[in-house]
Amino acid sequence: MPSNIVPCLWFDGQAEEAANFYISIFKDSKITSVQRYTDAGKEIHGHKAGDVMVVAFEINGQPFTILNGGPQFKLNEAVSFQIMCEDQAEVDYYWSKLGEGGDPAKQQCGWVSDKYGLSWQVVPKILRPLITDPDPEKSRRALQAMMDMKKLDISGLEAAHEGK
Repeated sequence: MPSNIVPCLWFDGQAEEAANFYISIFKDSKITSVQRYTDAGKEIHGHKAGDVMVVAFEINGQPFTILNGGPQFKLNEAVSFQIMCEDQAEVDYYWSKLGEGGDPAKQQCGWVSDKYGLSWQVVPKILRPLITDPDPEKSRRALQAMMDMKKLDISGLEAAHEGK
């Protein structure tokens, strides 16, 4: 079922480049349309006719848009996208690909910022059961281990959960 909620990300001139970057990382992804600025509204938008205005794309069936709006707004950590990973290989893949060129200072607890400043949470699916375990000591240890990590390590989380 198609989603009627479509995240729109504000960029400053890199919309098409960023969309191509994202679809190169996620296997079931594609650009669905590219809309260009025209002379209409030029006094408001300030872009040349023919410049890329909006790129629509899909990642795993989820639609996204990127607007080349200008320098007025910047991406920040207040919004992030979670990637729920099946195993450590998947965590490693997304962490490596998305983190390439990103700010290492913005890597903590599974969060990674890409080269455009967009924040991603690369999360193994096993994390939630570990940190919500009904045994408060097990969940506390798993949560503490997560807090001490940059890229999440499933075996380290499981070992902490078990008190090892």
